Amino acid sequence: MFPPTRATRGCAALAVFTLAVLTLGAAPAAPAAPDAPRGRCADAASLRVPGAGHQETACLDELTTAGTVGSGHTDPADWAGLTPGDLPVPSGVPGVQIDGWFPDTSTTNTNHGWRHDAQFVIRLPDRWNGGLVVSGTPGNREQYANDRAIADWVLARGYAFAATDKGNTSAAFPGDGRAPGDAVAEWNARLTQLTRAARAVVARHYHRPPARTLATGISNGGYLVRWQLENHPELYDGGVDWEGVLWRADGPNLFTFLPPALRHYPVYAAGGPAAGAARDAMHAAGYPSGSEFLWPYHHTYYWALTQRVHREEFDPGHTGADADYDWAARPAEVHRAVERIALTGRIGKPLLTLHGTLDVLLPIGQDSDVYARMVRDAGRGGLHRYYRIEGGTHTDSLVDAFPERLRPLVPCHRAAFTALEDWLGRGMRPPASRTVLRDPAADPAALLAGCPLR
Repeated sequence: MFPPTRATRGCAALAVFTLAVLTLGAAPAAPAAPDAPRGRCADAASLRVPGAGHQETACLDELTTAGTVGSGHTDPADWAGLTPGDLPVPSGVPGVQIDGWFPDTSTTNTNHGWRHDAQFVIRLPDRWNGGLVVSGTPGNREQYANDRAIADWVLARGYAFAATDKGNTSAAFPGDGRAPGDAVAEWNARLTQLTRAARAVVARHYHRPPARTLATGISNGGYLVRWQLENHPELYDGGVDWEGVLWRADGPNLFTFLPPALRHYPVYAAGGPAAGAARDAMHAAGYPSGSEFLWPYHHTYYWALTQRVHREEFDPGHTGADADYDWAARPAEVHRAVERIALTGRIGKPLLTLHGTLDVLLPIGQDSDVYARMVRDAGRGGLHRYYRIEGGTHTDSLVDAFPERLRPLVPCHRAAFTALEDWLGRGMRPPASRTVLRDPAADPAALLAGCPLR
């Protein structure tokens, strides 16, 4: 699988943990709600999430993972493998947490032993800055998946935070719905639903509506940010899209670049006279030169699984090998299933996008490069900034395995987020779209500490 080097041993261990998160889910016990201190959290018991079928409210001394891991108000399995191991954990954020679910018929999410999808979490810090951040999860993970990468940091800055499991989880998500594409369409509906409900809860708890509502997310969560700002800009003031998935009925999309990887990588890995041509075919499919060291991991753990589950969602009638899948030749109804959830680039509120140049799950040239052009072609370029992060890859924890070759994206996400705050709050235009270069001599700790966009 991998040569027995330090980097690949760590990579393989991470991959096993990550694959388990993607496919199995977790079932921690329901969190126990501690007694609320007198005065603080006085209205917690009266808070109601509009539309929720079930909710549990707790007054916590700590809303970040510095406390919620021990109290049972997060699940580390949800966010395993998404951040560098030495990412600092902020603390000192007391407040109210609401866990619950919206009515749904699917049962893939086992968090809290509920076996009920459309689970959500809403966190309300005592020291509130007037804003709300909402998010959907990357991959097919459950509602706490953003806790380390996003929630800890925004809560420490005073934001209320809400996240949804998108209405279905795990590799079983294609079984949700009646028609191809229903499960992904539900992702969009669930984030819209949660945003409306969270805004109402915030207004009730703080006695005034949020002054600013921001959407952000990673991968599938980044796709949701794009879709929300295109289709429901009235709910948001802006968003930060972290390597969002691009869906287009005429391509590119997952089905145009994953099958070539499945087809050509084994030939390249086998060596021999055909290896050079196979490598060139990988490059032609969008996998950048210089990313070859990441191909073994993604071939073993990501490419086949990602292709299979999304093909089952949009094209369950396909019976051939996924390596031979030909998107252009698939029936019109399959293309229509993607069209109903496709992106257009017609954003209605400010959006900042960041994407790593060494992403080999969603190659940048087949994804965010294209989306940036779509936004410009739609006449919305003035609302968009796009930052190509040199040396960034799709999964930030891989930086631990390859610190000399990769840079983490989490500090770049934070830099983009603060640039969006300045844009909305002070009228400061964000830095122009650009490639953020990686200094090959930079210490890994320095890369984790900051990401200059200017």
